Amino acid sequence: MHRIKSIAKKEVKQLLRDKKFLAILFFFPVFLLAIFGYAVNYDVKNISLAVLDQSNTFESRQFIASLSHTEYFNIKKILKNSKEINKTLDEGETQAVMIIPSDFSKNLVTGKKIPQIQFLIDGVNGNTAVIIKNYLTLATFNYAQKYQAKILRRYGRKQYIPVSLETRFMFNPELKTTKFLIPGLIGMILIITAVISVSLTMVREKEQGTIEQINVSSVKPLELIFGKSIPYFFISLADAVIVLIAGYILFSVSVAGSYWLLFITTIIFLFTSISVGIFISTVADSQQVAFTIATFFSLLPSFILSGFVFPIDSMPKVIQIITNITPVKFYLVSMRAIMLRGVGISAFWQQLIYLLLFAGVFILLATAISVKKNKIA
Repeated sequence: MHRIKSIAKKEVKQLLRDKKFLAILFFFPVFLLAIFGYAVNYDVKNISLAVLDQSNTFESRQFIASLSHTEYFNIKKILKNSKEINKTLDEGETQAVMIIPSDFSKNLVTGKKIPQIQFLIDGVNGNTAVIIKNYLTLATFNYAQKYQAKILRRYGRKQYIPVSLETRFMFNPELKTTKFLIPGLIGMILIITAVISVSLTMVREKEQGTIEQINVSSVKPLELIFGKSIPYFFISLADAVIVLIAGYILFSVSVAGSYWLLFITTIIFLFTSISVGIFISTVADSQQVAFTIATFFSLLPSFILSGFVFPIDSMPKVIQIITNITPVKFYLVSMRAIMLRGVGISAFWQQLIYLLLFAGVFILLATAISVKKNKIA
């Protein structure tokens, strides 16, 4: 313990000298949170809409107004004839075109025929196109329902609804994308910070030539690993607190569950992330190589394979197996359970076991490689 303490103290002094690197360690997580939190967003609002109103009646104008009075639609262009439809979609001026036929008002008032409205949607981005379609369908349904109630009241009748549907969204009632993404962002930011910082500091000893002095001393490889990692463990833990506070201030994301459980889960995840950084440092011989491997191992799997952006259940079976290479996957399940659902450890204890096994494997590999290299030297 005395040797581990001495190495940790040396590393703290080295960090305090390198104020730029220390500033990056604390600024980088908040910067990433803000950038990703605002940029990566599935919410579709202010949909640019062009309208060709061939009816040009009170009812058609009322329907157009019902769309423009929401935050989801922006009536960007009123078309004069059908020739302008292809032009506005081809040039990307609008995301959708609404065509109201000339007999819209007549059919709506008389009820002899169901009024037809056509929507032409830009389908280049499939996900956005589906969301726009759902918004337009819902807006049309709401307008039709209100108009139906108005007609029935005119004739002294009540609207009859055979089945009443009540939908409640649990854990995220506002359906905010940021609440779903923030736990994944925290995991991605922490693993990037921990893996890169630990791997670089270990490799720096090799580049500066001081690793030989450490090897001939009484310090054992495992003591060196723990002594070097302790300062970055606490820095990463501080980053986790800063990111949580920033998430609450910027995106109003709070923790629904236990803070103690969140604290313990984060400690286990940081231990796992640092073990990955230690393993990379034993394999790499230069800071450039270490940074490349650490970035590749932490950033790409965390973004693509963890379930942060793309749901794992929708991936092919082979890819679902490959997703187990990133510890963020297991941490993300735990974080969403604690932060969004507010549940206890019984809902995700298996994920913590996986994280501990992950850390144990990489620590053993790093120690074995380090001992082998020392014997060769």
